[in-house]
Amino acid sequence: MATRKKIMVIFGTRPEATKMGPVVQELQRHPDYFETKLIVTGQHREQLYQALSHFDLVPDLDLSLMKENQTLAYITSSAVSGLDQVIREENPDLILVHGDTQTAVCAGMVAYFHQIPVGHIEAGLRSHHKYSPWPEEINRRIIDVVADFLFVPTFVSRDNLLREGFPSKDIYVTGQTAVDAALMTHRPDYVFHEAKLNDILEQQKDRRILTITAHRKENYGHPMTRMFRSIRRIADEHPDVSVIFPVHLSPIVRETAFQVLHGHERIHLLDPIDYPDMINLLSRSYLVLSDSGGLQEEAVVFHKPLILMRDDTERPEAVSANSVVLAGTEEEAIHAVAARLLTDEAYYASMSHTRNPFGDGLASKRIVQIISHHFGWESELPEEFLISEK
Repeated sequence: MATRKKIMVIFGTRPEATKMGPVVQELQRHPDYFETKLIVTGQHREQLYQALSHFDLVPDLDLSLMKENQTLAYITSSAVSGLDQVIREENPDLILVHGDTQTAVCAGMVAYFHQIPVGHIEAGLRSHHKYSPWPEEINRRIIDVVADFLFVPTFVSRDNLLREGFPSKDIYVTGQTAVDAALMTHRPDYVFHEAKLNDILEQQKDRRILTITAHRKENYGHPMTRMFRSIRRIADEHPDVSVIFPVHLSPIVRETAFQVLHGHERIHLLDPIDYPDMINLLSRSYLVLSDSGGLQEEAVVFHKPLILMRDDTERPEAVSANSVVLAGTEEEAIHAVAARLLTDEAYYASMSHTRNPFGDGLASKRIVQIISHHFGWESELPEEFLISEK
């Protein structure tokens, strides 16, 4: 029997916590195999801990790096320095990171410095544009280079890595852990933590809900203004629609959102909501408009069409599956797609009856089984994720 192994899971933001939560829970189901250490950098603070609480997770260590107006250089230098000490002292057998954040790229680099194997969950995503999404596109590429286990969500991601010369033996198609988390979080009888949401949904129950998010730095300025103008036009033209927009804490996003959207009786500008509220809001929405990466994976779980207000995407599977329309950031283009989805029932049905290209709820189990196989506890590797039948 192989010796129990120390697995260190490192993340720092709410999206990482929501996508890694199911993986940590699965690792913790095997205490005879793994000593699981959870390290957070605190790149986010309040929202991070809301997500941790949802998955009943308590960090073994929090570096508490977040500060007001933090820069990428500050986060990077502080995370590298802090994680270097932690990893040196703990000397784990494997480090798991997720996605494309500054925390993830720093953890991957420091693990490499100490010659400790790295497992990259959500590897292989590519927009093929250096500055979009920024800085995530390059972060993800760096992490893939130092990783020893490349846990890709789909065959599209696998093929990206194969074209770049990564060995096939290091690549595992697992599905997307965001799907696991969304399925675990959704409740038909859910009561929202944000009381305003309960009131809005009750008062507007005869209207179709459009859920909006926006936060990408490359959309700051004129692109975001155009995005929000299109949303106001949609609300003006469709009296059976109510818009719910949990506004990001970025001062630039908030200033633009309130300048363009404030004062409309059916546009509800809220403070950021927690992860369970967002997932259950998605499930009750008619349509989603966003520039987010993760929402492309989450909206399709509930068969909700998503208009992506970006010029490109590192998740082309959603566009190919016809669950996402890549609309760009021009006002007329966004408005045209939204208007069609609100008036053309056949077009809406074509987008809301697609199969999920990202996952089947078993990604976390596959990842832990692969790790267990590597260390000698499992005799077989899991079957790879193909595409959900639902």
